[in-house]
Amino acid sequence: SRWCLITSHKLYSSVYDPNEKTFEKLLIANRGEIACRVIKTCKKMGIKTVAIHSDVDANAVHVKMADEAVCVGPAPTSKSYLNMDAIMEVIRKTRAQAVSLNVSICCSFLLPLSLQASEGVTFIGPDTHAIQAMGDKIESKLLAKNAKVNTIPGFDGVVKDADEAVRIAREIGYPVMIKASAGGGGKGMRIAWDDEETREGFRFSSQEAASSFGDDRLLIEKFIDNPRHIEIQVLADKHGNALWLNERECSIQRRNQKVVEEAPSTFLDPETRRAMGEQAVALAKAVKYSSAGTVEFLVDSSKNFYFLEMNTRLQVEHPVTECITGLDLVQEMIRVAKGYPLRHKQADIPINGWAVECRVYAEDPYKSFGLPSIGKLSQYQEPLHVPSVRVDSGIQQGSDISIYYDPMISKLITYGANRAEALKRMEEALDNYVIRGVAHNISLLREVIVHPRFVQGDISTKFLPEVYPEGFKGHKLTDLERRQLLATAASLYVAEQLRSQQFLGTPRIPIAKSKRSSWELSVHLGDGTYPVAVSKDGSSFSVEVDGMKLNVTSEWNLASPLLSVTIDGTQRTIQRISRNASGETSIQFLGTVYKLQILTKVAAELSKYMPEKAAEDTSSILRSPMPGTVVAVSVKPGDMVSEGQEICVIEAMKMQNSMIAAKTGKV
Repeated sequence: SRWCLITSHKLYSSVYDPNEKTFEKLLIANRGEIACRVIKTCKKMGIKTVAIHSDVDANAVHVKMADEAVCVGPAPTSKSYLNMDAIMEVIRKTRAQAVSLNVSICCSFLLPLSLQASEGVTFIGPDTHAIQAMGDKIESKLLAKNAKVNTIPGFDGVVKDADEAVRIAREIGYPVMIKASAGGGGKGMRIAWDDEETREGFRFSSQEAASSFGDDRLLIEKFIDNPRHIEIQVLADKHGNALWLNERECSIQRRNQKVVEEAPSTFLDPETRRAMGEQAVALAKAVKYSSAGTVEFLVDSSKNFYFLEMNTRLQVEHPVTECITGLDLVQEMIRVAKGYPLRHKQADIPINGWAVECRVYAEDPYKSFGLPSIGKLSQYQEPLHVPSVRVDSGIQQGSDISIYYDPMISKLITYGANRAEALKRMEEALDNYVIRGVAHNISLLREVIVHPRFVQGDISTKFLPEVYPEGFKGHKLTDLERRQLLATAASLYVAEQLRSQQFLGTPRIPIAKSKRSSWELSVHLGDGTYPVAVSKDGSSFSVEVDGMKLNVTSEWNLASPLLSVTIDGTQRTIQRISRNASGETSIQFLGTVYKLQILTKVAAELSKYMPEKAAEDTSSILRSPMPGTVVAVSVKPGDMVSEGQEICVIEAMKMQNSMIAAKTGKV
């Protein structure tokens, strides 16, 4: 099972009553980890499932998990997962009684869904009125005001063009947030600090909004500098009952997309939590909401909170709420859709322990905190052997990460009796997570959760740019950690040399000389080269680095992707990512991958005679930092361009990125 099973939650754990009839067959109009998540609960409730998929997702995990699967089109989401006609046809053909809907599908889907509902199909989620009202940021803000919910100052209408955007921004006062009216997930959002950025933001936000949501309408509101992003989970039924299921802290973000979430928040006191929860419930009741939903707020340093938006779907970060309350939100959504009243009262909703979620992405964290990476997962192993770990994923070893969909690999969740315990388990889980074949953000996630500011709860939506003003560079080794890494790498090298002399447990050549017991090595790491002396003592190695001796012990299972090493009593889990015949090796240590070269003393002396490969001159080349689609070219051959001028626009994972010239020259 991929669930963290918390024995102390028995009082609140969801019970699947076989006598409580819901649906026989449910169609899931989604993909990836969230589709797998819905299927798991359906299986426990005895509900058969139908998965839809694009042609490139034919072997996806959610397709294999479902009882039935139907292809709805080619890879682009607009032609498959957002293909209204194809999905409606699958509903008819499979005779699904209910549909779990991806609410990022544009509102034009809602009318035929209403018609289909009249044919006896139930939708797992709120009714069309609530989706339309809350899916439109302009209308939702007006409704929030009427429901006495705190709102951010801004323009309540639709912005027509870039000139009007500039005029409105000046009236509100910089900085401003430009965002898609139908948006979500950080797409179609730009912060503007002046007129020029407002014009550029209007252009890119409208293009991204049209591409992602089929709706290019934009709104502008005051940007609250340095806030926290805290959201309230709500649950409501069709009988007028509504609950708030506590908060989630979602302030660690990059490009307005959440990276690390936790529940509860270190910042809220009981009074603020209750006030936010009551306002969230008031908004849900104002639109007659009936399902699970999330009301998002921005909270300033004085604990003033402002309505941001309401997401009428199961949020990516919902597992942390499930861990601290013991509720299965998917089950509750299915029960509500069937017409059952909620089984709990507000006083029944607990905060039991602490849960943390890290979003593991196929991204290079060293480029703008995460630019998408594509490829095949050549090796993949989730850290499910670590206690109280839950992994929600929709991939497996051999899966492809493509340019067509979100680059998320999984959601990694850890639970503890308190925050310190949950964070310690997350640290261990990240060290034990094996991902090969694509770049990933494990190093960034690990650095965030151990950073003193994060541990103290001193965070905001500006955490990443404030902590890493020059970009993320990986873990900076202390002198002790550097010696530990050098000693571990040298021991690993010697262990491998010894293994290569063995054949079925015996020496390859019976008349070979007696085994060596000491080695003199030269290890290159970063900008330094270090002499390292290794001597073997049973299953341990005594390693001398910088005049200090370290004892390194391990089982030395070199076939395992994970290696548990004890260095002078300190346990570390490392991963050897790669190695070659020239002594170059890559080792993941404390989350970050370090490149080393390990040579014998003689080989190191000879290596200075090897010619160095000249670096490629790329100053005259515009090379995209990520895979994607060219959606616009702003120049033509023969044009003179200046440094910083836009050359083209690349769209990757529904985000548009302007590519600029690195120097002045001729195309």
